[in-house]
Amino acid sequence: MINQQSPFIQKSSSVTSIMLLVILALIPGLVFYVHYFGVGVLLNLVAASITAILAEYLVLKIRKLPPKVYLYDGSALVAAWLLALSIPSIAPWWIIVVGTLFTIVIAKHFYGGLGSNIFNPAMIGYAVLLISFPALMTKWPSPIENSLSLESIGQAFQIFFYGLEVVGDGLTSATPLDYVKTELLQGQILPDISIASISTSTNLTSTQIVSLGYLLGGVGLLYKKIISWHLPVTYLLSLAFISGFFHFVDPNNFSSVTFHLLNGGTILCAFFILTDPVSGPTTPKGKLWFAFMVAILVYVIRVFGGYPEGIAFAVIFMNICVPLIDNLTQPKVFGHD
Repeated sequence: MINQQSPFIQKSSSVTSIMLLVILALIPGLVFYVHYFGVGVLLNLVAASITAILAEYLVLKIRKLPPKVYLYDGSALVAAWLLALSIPSIAPWWIIVVGTLFTIVIAKHFYGGLGSNIFNPAMIGYAVLLISFPALMTKWPSPIENSLSLESIGQAFQIFFYGLEVVGDGLTSATPLDYVKTELLQGQILPDISIASISTSTNLTSTQIVSLGYLLGGVGLLYKKIISWHLPVTYLLSLAFISGFFHFVDPNNFSSVTFHLLNGGTILCAFFILTDPVSGPTTPKGKLWFAFMVAILVYVIRVFGGYPEGIAFAVIFMNICVPLIDNLTQPKVFGHD
C-alpha cells in the first residue's frame, strides 16, 4: 500500500522542535497584540492551550494511543494558539473552548490525527465559530491606552468569564477592514471616508504593528528553514497584485495594497496558516498555485463577499483542492505508467 498522507516529519523530537520554533515565532506579534489590546489575548491563549491539551489527551486515550508520545509533539498547542490569536480578545471563555474542541477533536482527530487531517484545524475551528456565533466573533476590541493597568486587567477577566455585557459595548470598535467595507456599502467613496483618521488612528496603527510582529516571526521561520518561501511570498505578492490592480482601476472604491497587506490576518495567514505542512500541497508548483488561489479568494471575500475577512474560508476551500493540485503539479516520471 502506498501512503497517501501528506509527508510529514517522522521523528517526534523533530516535530516538537519545529512546533516550538513556530510558537516562538508568534511571540513578537503576541507581545504587540497584548500591548495594544490587553491581557484578554493571554486569557484566550491559556484557555485554548488547556482545552487543546485536555482534548488531545482524552482523544488519544479513546483511540488507545500513548498520550505521552503524541502530546509532546506540540501540534495541538500550535493549532490552539493560531485559533486563539484569530479570535477577538473580548470573546467569552466558552467561545474559545468550543472552537478549540472543534479544532482538536473534529478537524484533527476525526481524520486520523497529525499527518492525516485534510483541513487546517485552526481554520475549521474559526469558521465554525464565525458561522455559529457571528455577533460575538465580529466584535473586536478597541485599543487600550494602558493595557496593563489594574482596571484594564480587571475588565479583561470580567469579559472573559461573564461576557462583554458586564462592561458594555464601549470597548468595541470596527476593524479597519470592516469599517471601510461598511462605509463603501453605504455609498461612500474612499476619499470621502475618514481615511486620514483611519490611517493615523490607534486602531489601524496597532493592527499594523501587530502584523509587523508576525512578519518578524515569519522571517525568522524562513531563516531557520522551517518553512519555504513558496507559500508566504506567493500569497503576499498575489494579494498585492490583485489589490493594486483594482485600486489602480478605481481608487475611489478599492483600497490600497498596503491596506490589504497590513490589516486583518494577512501576515499571520502568510507565514503561520498557509504553511501547515499537512493540509497544504507538497510540490513546489502546487504551493505556488495554492497560495495564489487563496489570495484571490481572500480578496474576493473581503471586497465582494459578506464577511470583512475571508482567510478561513479561502484556506478551507483550497484544502479541498490540495489532492488535485498535487496531482497536476507532480513531476512526471518517465518510463512508468
